[in-house]
Amino acid sequence: MTNSHANALLAVGRYLRENGYRFITVTPSTHRRINRRPGNERATDLRGIFGWSRPFAEADVAPELLALMREAGVLEHDGALLRSTVRASTLGEHLVFHSAWPTEDDDAVFFGPDTYRFVGTMARAFPWLGSGPVRAIDIGCGGGAGALAIASKFPHAEVIGADINTRALALTVINARLAGLDNLAACYSNLFDGVRGDFDLIVSNPPYVLDPAELPYRHGGGMRGAELSVRIVEESLDRLRPGGSLMLYTGVAITGPQDEFLEAVRPRLDKMCGHWSYDELDPDVFGGQLGEPGYEDAERIAAVWLHAIRQ
Repeated sequence: MTNSHANALLAVGRYLRENGYRFITVTPSTHRRINRRPGNERATDLRGIFGWSRPFAEADVAPELLALMREAGVLEHDGALLRSTVRASTLGEHLVFHSAWPTEDDDAVFFGPDTYRFVGTMARAFPWLGSGPVRAIDIGCGGGAGALAIASKFPHAEVIGADINTRALALTVINARLAGLDNLAACYSNLFDGVRGDFDLIVSNPPYVLDPAELPYRHGGGMRGAELSVRIVEESLDRLRPGGSLMLYTGVAITGPQDEFLEAVRPRLDKMCGHWSYDELDPDVFGGQLGEPGYEDAERIAAVWLHAIRQ
């Protein structure tokens, strides 16, 4: 994304905000159902264009907004109509750009109900941090939702949004500028490979399903998608300062009474942490995934929250 593209998309975000735009992003299945309702075939307002990702006619959009979208490079043709290639979601007081629905590209930037659970649970854990971190990182930041939450809550902190997706990093920078945050930087990094030093706070909401197409924003690797989350725990503990916190939101395929992810990380947590807690936030998410190859023995996929404090 060029500077010209970035500045134009930033102007689009400001236009949306000035016009009272708000949108809460739902699951892909709910999105599909709502868009299939009669009358929802095409967009009639800003929420239809930038939230529901519906096609629209050029004449139905204010000329100044259409010009900005063209300059930002976020328009594509859909037959005789147009479509935005980005969505904008409301996250607290912030507006966050991410990929349009459906998210089928390798470099898609995902945002959805998991993002809201991740950021909401993290915010409720902030009191554990006292005056807050000096240096924090969001691993696999996507559009930067977690990093935005940290940077706005703790303006004195140096916050890094790290990802291997350059499209995600470009949107993180724009989202930070739109929020008026100058303490958040984006960094290309495969987990911690691209960053130096240690941290007071490490957060992550990584991909956690076993995806046959291995789309980077969905695929969590082996252990029915838990492999990446295990790596994040192991590498994070080595990069935490004494007293620093790891906050991880992920999903775990549960087989009977067994939680394979928890059993994989428990020995290291017991050895390196003075305190850690582990909770199921939702016992049953992405139920449709259970019909996919690799999940034959799984009974459910649970959304879980790990908070570990390095001793």
